[in-house]
Amino acid sequence: MNAILVALIGMLVFALGYRYYSKFVAEKIYKIDPNYVTPAHRYKDGVDFVPTNKFVLWGHHFTSVAGAAPIVGPAIAVYWGWLPAILWVILGTVFAAGVHDFGTLVLSVRNKGQSVGTLAHRLIGKRAKILFLFIILILVLMVNAVFAWVISNLFVSYPASVLPVFIQIPLAIWIGYAAYKRNMKMLIPSVIALGIMYLTAVLASRVDILQIDLVSYMGGEGAAGLFGLGATSTAFFIWIIILMIYVYIASTLPVWKLLQPKDFINSHQLIVGLAILYLGLLFLNPEITAPVTNVNTDVSWFPLLFITIACGAISGFHGLVSSGTSSKQLNKETDARFVGYLGAVGEGILALVAIIAVVTVFSSTEEFLATYSSFQDSNAAGLGVFVEGAANLASGIAIPPDIATTIVSIIVVSFAATTLDTSVRLMRYIIAELGVEYKMPVLTKTHVATSIAVLSSAALVLLPEGPKGFGSGGYQLWPLFGTANQLLAGISLLLISIWLKRLGRNYAITLIPMIFLMFMTLWAMFQQVVFDWSWAGDNPNTLLFVLGAIIFVFALWIILTAITALRGKMDKPVDDD
Repeated sequence: MNAILVALIGMLVFALGYRYYSKFVAEKIYKIDPNYVTPAHRYKDGVDFVPTNKFVLWGHHFTSVAGAAPIVGPAIAVYWGWLPAILWVILGTVFAAGVHDFGTLVLSVRNKGQSVGTLAHRLIGKRAKILFLFIILILVLMVNAVFAWVISNLFVSYPASVLPVFIQIPLAIWIGYAAYKRNMKMLIPSVIALGIMYLTAVLASRVDILQIDLVSYMGGEGAAGLFGLGATSTAFFIWIIILMIYVYIASTLPVWKLLQPKDFINSHQLIVGLAILYLGLLFLNPEITAPVTNVNTDVSWFPLLFITIACGAISGFHGLVSSGTSSKQLNKETDARFVGYLGAVGEGILALVAIIAVVTVFSSTEEFLATYSSFQDSNAAGLGVFVEGAANLASGIAIPPDIATTIVSIIVVSFAATTLDTSVRLMRYIIAELGVEYKMPVLTKTHVATSIAVLSSAALVLLPEGPKGFGSGGYQLWPLFGTANQLLAGISLLLISIWLKRLGRNYAITLIPMIFLMFMTLWAMFQQVVFDWSWAGDNPNTLLFVLGAIIFVFALWIILTAITALRGKMDKPVDDD
């Protein structure tokens, strides 16, 4: 099968979905009001509530939700064949992710910029809110651990990517200052910043002294490191500590000082990266060597496909970003379609090219099947295969393999770091909300809540022992991350459905994907918790079993409560107007 044809079909469906379906949803279902005063203006504080240009906000929103998940998930899911993965990415983006991300953004904007956790209280009751907040807390904790694990491993594996990534931080701070204190436009400075990053990437790829290679500093892979660890484990540990210090600072700064300008740079990085990959695809014109469907699998694709690819099709974390940060920065309500739905489409485009990069890098079907010989092997190999495949596509426009590999790793790290920034900030909000709920004012303090978020995230990624040795927490959590993420998306769609019903609007567009997603996710989670992770299962894992069981029970409780609310009546619609 020709990869270009697959890409064109996917892009066409995405374009039609945004042009027609999102317009229908905006005008007929969500009924966007251009005159509505958004929370960014109503509660403007210069820290969290900041009216923001829609292009800048789209950059922040997209890079916050993208992370590494729309790359890692699809790179694993091709284990079942490229066609199931492609179909779920395309259809899930248009009919599920778009309405979910757009809907949670509008729902939050219409309710004072409150998070979906807080809105659960208004829509289905106080008990549901508490349960939902705990699910969200566990999810963002896993997001922090997973993406910190991904970034640290990429820094260890691709040391040429370190310096370009860290150069971005002072550049972003300068751009934020220039934009908000000197009224300078962000576009040109951010393009210059990206140029500096990529020039540094080229130099670092060829000049060894510019590569921050902690393993080689300690004598190489076989050498001893600190605290009785090997050199590689020590390097991983050091990067985790540095990342935690960074996200602590980044998540407590006003959004305009670092988060927005950094994300705006990354939005251009996305455009450049996608342009490189899709142009490389056009000139290289590769054939897909992976099987259409893989019939010789040790794990069924049904229902696991729909939780393995979360980000890139639909993701509950997107709803947290929409309602947690983006809703507080939306300048006009009419911008919600551009930021929310188009943000989901952007992630779908990224997931699409991630699949194509993986399924075209192998010289033969036999080579693919040898690498993807089991689902466990797919989990272990997916990210590395993507980096190799993306570098291969970049060679189609004559970018040398070493430079292409560095640039691809920079893109993955940048997106993952942006998600980590936002996730820690969201975790701070949730801890503060729980502090208010349980009358523990100390938890509402910014630095107390952030310290809890950072320390617990570091412990979760570093302490569990597993197949990857020291710091296996992020690796082990990936399967649970997918199920928890999709449960959260399903619950968010249920909240939007209740809101639409109480406003007397057609809620089928959110109810149908919600039912599908809940069915697949609860089924998959039950299988994993009972048959895989429990002590009676094939692969007992206490950490995953405990966290999975808690999330499963809480989710069922919320769903039953929400169904009662959906069938009932409410005197006053949940809406500021």
